[in-house]
Amino acid sequence: MGMNVGSGGGGGGRRGGRRGGRKAPMSEINVTPMVDVMLVLLIIFMVAAPMMTVGVPIDLPETQAKAMSSETQPITISVNPAGEIYLQETAIPLEDVVAKLEAIATTGYNERIYVRGDTAAAYGTVMQVMARISAAGFKNIGLVTLQEQDK
Repeated sequence: MGMNVGSGGGGGGRRGGRRGGRKAPMSEINVTPMVDVMLVLLIIFMVAAPMMTVGVPIDLPETQAKAMSSETQPITISVNPAGEIYLQETAIPLEDVVAKLEAIATTGYNERIYVRGDTAAAYGTVMQVMARISAAGFKNIGLVTLQEQDK
């Protein structure tokens, strides 16, 4: 009349399940740290992007003209209030404007060239730059302005 201790169906044996002992490795990926890093990078790029687009500091005049769409990086010539001329972000003398444009124009004389003249820049200096560009044979010359803000 003895009791059989080892063969009962109580489920307390080692083969019954994983209730205690070692746990199985988790097969899910924790994406929370990755999302945190991506949000920090997004904020950094949102703050840094406007700082990277500023070249020569110029106070552009405001007009009611619509913005133009452009697929490529345009060639820009800037004239600051002191009358200094910049090709992209490099200062150049007025005499070198045509030679430098011919050197960097990828589509020849059909290249679009934008002239950015500060509101305090001398009108004559801006016109001299545009006259040299036109005399060199470039046909697509545009003036860059800001859109007027409703006051």
